[in-house]
Amino acid sequence: MAQNFGRVDYLMALPVILLTLFALGILLLDLMLPSQWKKINAVTALMGILFSAAGVMKIQVALNAAGVPGESAFLNSMVVDRFTIYFWYLFLAGAALSILMSVRYLEIEHENHGEFYALLLFSVVGMMCMAAGFDVVLIFIGLELMAISTYVLVGFLRTDHRSNEAALKYLLLGAFSSGIFAYGLSLFYGLTGSTSLLGIRSGLVRLAATHPNHIDPIAVIALLTVSVGLLFKIAAIPFHQWLPDAYEGAPTSVTGFMSVAVKAAAWAMLLRIFLWGLYPLRTVYVPLLIFVSILTMTGANLAALTQSNLKRLLAYSSIAHVGYMLLGLVALASVTYPAPAFFDGLKGILLYLLVYTFMNLGAFGVIASLRQRNVIGDEMDDIAGLYFRAPTEAVLMLIFLLSLAGIPPLAGFYGKYFIFLSLIESGHYVLASLAVLYAVFGLYYYMRIANQMFMREALDKTPPSDQCRDAVGPGRFCFRYCLHRNLPRTIHPHCELVAGHCPDRLSCRSGTLGRQFEESGAGKCPVPVAMSGQEDNSKKERSTWIQMAKYSQLAFVFPAATVAGWLVGVALDRWLHTTWLYIAGLIVGIIAGFVELIRAAMSAESK
Repeated sequence: MAQNFGRVDYLMALPVILLTLFALGILLLDLMLPSQWKKINAVTALMGILFSAAGVMKIQVALNAAGVPGESAFLNSMVVDRFTIYFWYLFLAGAALSILMSVRYLEIEHENHGEFYALLLFSVVGMMCMAAGFDVVLIFIGLELMAISTYVLVGFLRTDHRSNEAALKYLLLGAFSSGIFAYGLSLFYGLTGSTSLLGIRSGLVRLAATHPNHIDPIAVIALLTVSVGLLFKIAAIPFHQWLPDAYEGAPTSVTGFMSVAVKAAAWAMLLRIFLWGLYPLRTVYVPLLIFVSILTMTGANLAALTQSNLKRLLAYSSIAHVGYMLLGLVALASVTYPAPAFFDGLKGILLYLLVYTFMNLGAFGVIASLRQRNVIGDEMDDIAGLYFRAPTEAVLMLIFLLSLAGIPPLAGFYGKYFIFLSLIESGHYVLASLAVLYAVFGLYYYMRIANQMFMREALDKTPPSDQCRDAVGPGRFCFRYCLHRNLPRTIHPHCELVAGHCPDRLSCRSGTLGRQFEESGAGKCPVPVAMSGQEDNSKKERSTWIQMAKYSQLAFVFPAATVAGWLVGVALDRWLHTTWLYIAGLIVGIIAGFVELIRAAMSAESK
């Protein structure tokens, strides 16, 4: 029997339809545009974002006028409520910022193609289906649309071997996790006879009433397999292996998009399934989430401490943030619905995702902007002395890093605050203490980046003039040839510009680079290449070990002050029976430890 869809159905799907039409339009328009007009594709994509945002606003106005919190559409397969609208705005904002970051970046990389922006819009369409889906079939379709588009975007630099390798790893692991996820959903369909989240929830309640003393083993297996798929999408440990490689190999603008929009879509899907469909099984998945959150915070923070690649460091820091948000989910799933911990935990997750979107995109935007200065920006050494070359970018990067670290009064602090508050309100004092302790590690490796920008000597304190940039000539060909063509992937991160010279000269720290370049068949490099030799490598390694020895003592400065403030807060909380003094003591300890950390860092640097 044919199904008739009404005006409300199409109104609820209006933003998705508009975005799809603009994505298809970009594919057709790109066929008719000459190479020098490719920026029109970016303008068209931004217009699609604006039209879709207007559609979301129209839905919001209609819901407010009707006085209802949400509306279902297409036979209850999707629900547009305040939760959906919040994430839709978040996806569109992340996509718009990523498009603005990509325009100049793709021109420099000579990969400015219309399908890039079409794939970006298609991935947002999938994200919207994931956030609005109330049927597991629609959720899975949206997930695969987003995932396939992202696979291609990660490998969009076709001549870069790292990008190709990252895309292949992401594809294989993503397909495997999607298969496990679909298997778990099929088990829930077999148990409950429904693909709707509401039907699955009702079926689980009936199943629990039939067997009040134990949980059905099939339901536990289904829960575990679904959890594996969801935890892979948010990159929680031990399902995180794809993320550092994907972040490192993808174009920087795509890395920023993945770190915020893709992760926010995964969280929207996870919250929908756990809080709406699988809520009767919360006694099973809460202990699982506690274990995964502790493992994620521990592994990600320790891995980030040892990273010298800037993209991989930010990748592991994003994994650590997943651990914090999982604690918010633990807090709200540990209590019944009207409890304050439920609202504070959900508020903390949503606010964390909002702040993380702009702060992380800002950090990757700074890295992408360095590409315009002929700086790759992948390694920590690339941003050494950035304050002397680009003070605006350095200061903005510092603000983004401090906000990601959760330093008050920046916005990142409030996300952590509500998560810690929900943990305390739900009685998880140990988890709150662990989260504060791991926040110390996050501040430490974020300050490593700040140290590179402000305390290291600049490689080139004077930016090249326009005349010098125009005179690059064949040197640009040699530079791009070294980086992206025939040299092995272990060589090109060591190539960078010589201090005080025009960008048509290269300084290569590997003594074998020139020989390998000649053996690659390209002949001699058309511009002089300065070789520093292996003795410079040994000097640099010795200085690195000295620097690590200086700053290893700082790892104990911040925790000491933080723990002291926490103990004072606990004592006041026990004495006066108020949570606010507990939080206040914790904040005072964090601020005192941060001030002491800066003082000790400056003292160590002066020595």
